[in-house]
Amino acid sequence: MKILVRALVAVGMLALTACGGDAQQASRMVISSDRELGDLAAALLPDLARRSGLTLKEPVRLEKRSRAQLTRYLAHKLDEELPGDEARRIVEAYSLLGLVPDTLDLRALLLSLYTEQVAGFYEPDSTALFILDDQPASIVQPLLVHELVHALQDQAADLDALTAPDVGNDRGTAAQAAIEGHATLVMLEYLTEQMRGTPVDLGKVPDFAATLRPALDGMGAQFPQLANAPEVIRQTLLFPYLEGAGFIQELWTEAGRVTPFGPRLPLSTEQILTRDRTDAPVRLTLTVEGGRVLHEDDLGRLELGVFLDALLGTGRSKLATGWGGDRYVMVEGPGGATGLALVVVWDDAAARDAFVTAVSAALDRLPAPATLEPGTVDGRAAAVLHVGLPPRVRVRAAVGR
Repeated sequence: MKILVRALVAVGMLALTACGGDAQQASRMVISSDRELGDLAAALLPDLARRSGLTLKEPVRLEKRSRAQLTRYLAHKLDEELPGDEARRIVEAYSLLGLVPDTLDLRALLLSLYTEQVAGFYEPDSTALFILDDQPASIVQPLLVHELVHALQDQAADLDALTAPDVGNDRGTAAQAAIEGHATLVMLEYLTEQMRGTPVDLGKVPDFAATLRPALDGMGAQFPQLANAPEVIRQTLLFPYLEGAGFIQELWTEAGRVTPFGPRLPLSTEQILTRDRTDAPVRLTLTVEGGRVLHEDDLGRLELGVFLDALLGTGRSKLATGWGGDRYVMVEGPGGATGLALVVVWDDAAARDAFVTAVSAALDRLPAPATLEPGTVDGRAAAVLHVGLPPRVRVRAAVGR
């Protein structure tokens, strides 16, 4: 369930003294009606470009916005990217997997989550960066550090295209992790250096990701809406920050201060989790006979793991090891009955069989009658899960071309 709007989670950042900058410098690097904000951003940009491995190609637009303006903007983006009918279909699909209640108002929940967390954001549609005017002065600089990296990223790559709905849920979430992880790591490096008063290179800190993850994971408790959200939504929202920063840090350790775009862009959440960028996911196409397709997408390694934890108990997400790709489809059969088919391909038969054995013993915990069968798809080990699938509906899978 890919997060639809890039949002900065305020993580209890350190209070820092704003850097200065002259008006001429600001006019060259930043376009803003707020002189003080523009000067601060202009002073930060050269250092952030160096830290991020990116080049400032054109001035950055920067303005303040009220929380009411943010709410209107987010509501507009939800209308654009998640129409009501689509939101209901997603909820129906995820509820059949036991991941969300079937009564969930997804749009309302996302709006409440975003308005609770967002303190500043970069908007690729208008290539502009916005800081909320209700933020304490002590966190404006850390906000700018994070969001200015997004502005630099968008001059190097089309951020909207990297996370567009047509790339699929899992690939979009992986790209989101690269984008947010990159900005988060630069921000943390900058703040650490300011706090210590000496140069810091997080690309050279051994096992930095292991120390970062618990610190970032604890921030979820700061936000009641996030803490009470269904686990699949909470995990999807936090994943880009929790795992993305570790992914980028390892990339820096291996290859120097490079950017996560082009050939280095991760193609799946599995590549983020395992750090193995050579293990490309299998693309599947599903064909439905005897029914009407209502919605289709993929879960990916991350959400398959959340499904396993929800169905079998915490810690069982490890059964997703060996995931090779997946695709699900929501189908309406004769008479209006609906159901879901999920096809998962695996790296080998052993990984598939472990999944099938564990999940088969818990099928009665799903909210509708379900079956799970081992099989193959174009010679690859596969498992096919049907939940509430109407009679006479058939779903066939093939490796995508």
